[in-house]
Amino acid sequence: MSAKNQEKKDVDQVSATCLYDLLHIDTKENWNDESDEQTSSSNSSAAKKRLASFSSESGNELCADCGSPSPKWVSANLGAFVCIKCSGVHRSLGVHISKILSVNLDEWTEEDVDNVIKLGGNEAVNSKYEDSIPENRRKPQPDSSIEDRSDFIRRKYVMQQFLNMEEQLSCPFNPAALNCSSAGLNSVVEKKYLNSMCMHNISQAFLNTRKRKDAEVKPARKSNSTAGMVEFVGLIKVNVVRGIDLVIRDVRSSDPYVMLCLGNQSVKTRVIKNNLNPVWNEKLMLSIPDDIPPLKVVVFDKDKFTTDDYMGEAEVDIEALVSAAKALENGNANEAEKKLAEDKDKPNVNKNGVVKLAERKAKQEVSLKLQNVESGEIVIEIECVPLTQ
Repeated sequence: MSAKNQEKKDVDQVSATCLYDLLHIDTKENWNDESDEQTSSSNSSAAKKRLASFSSESGNELCADCGSPSPKWVSANLGAFVCIKCSGVHRSLGVHISKILSVNLDEWTEEDVDNVIKLGGNEAVNSKYEDSIPENRRKPQPDSSIEDRSDFIRRKYVMQQFLNMEEQLSCPFNPAALNCSSAGLNSVVEKKYLNSMCMHNISQAFLNTRKRKDAEVKPARKSNSTAGMVEFVGLIKVNVVRGIDLVIRDVRSSDPYVMLCLGNQSVKTRVIKNNLNPVWNEKLMLSIPDDIPPLKVVVFDKDKFTTDDYMGEAEVDIEALVSAAKALENGNANEAEKKLAEDKDKPNVNKNGVVKLAERKAKQEVSLKLQNVESGEIVIEIECVPLTQ
């Protein structure tokens, strides 16, 4: 075989190998993606089983706040298992007080479950936050009104009126640590410093005691705010999919995140750095008040040293979605279809997206054009979740 023919044969073999690799690269990548998804799903399933097992342990099988059986919600940062009614009040407190997640509906990692277990569950939570409930104040019951439920939960977690007084009176500064400090303070200065810090703690404990006594004697004041003072008719799971052509708020880009508001509740996505077309694919959940307000979507640019910059907002009417979901929950798919047909002709209903019924679920895919800014869209998917889940 001539050198020229041999060279041509080698080139053909290399080309065939490259062509084979190109034809199969998608298959390999797809296989890897499917493998990763299966592994992630398997890990989440295992984590959920551990969480479900922990939720059935003694103390966790009843709501930490009202005693309702089989609570299906947990405050991830407090470690308390609560019922659907109390979870709505927790959401109104803000995630800095209580971050509510579903035992069944949310995705869980092993680390998330470890954190909840370390917090000790309902017995540990109540031993701290219900150490000294006054005799004239009772915990809510499963059939208590939302007003009584909200009042107690706010006193328990926000005002912290039932904490152990010994913890509040204890001085967190160790005298021995002061004696061996590298600053070389003399004994007189050390004594004055120690006394001042202990006096501060005692005065703070006195103020807390005064508030507690006032709470025992005086009835709860009526608040102008209706936060947490409403009944909930369901839940919506919102998947914040992506942003499109968002506005620039930094020098060349933005660090956007999305805040969802429904009534007095608000939740937000993670921040994505330097991206005007961010992809979140992040699922968030909110309770639906009886008087159904629109879902408000607001976009911000995260700033470290100044107030976050506004990047636009939009609203979604979810009444048709909730109405259809209720009909489905009652086992009446025909009624759900009828309601959707009636709502199509109503003004301002589903103007951003059509409600669809699939697999006995009501879903709405929405592309929202952001208002009060130069450009930007947010794509979200909304699903109405029955209270029974």
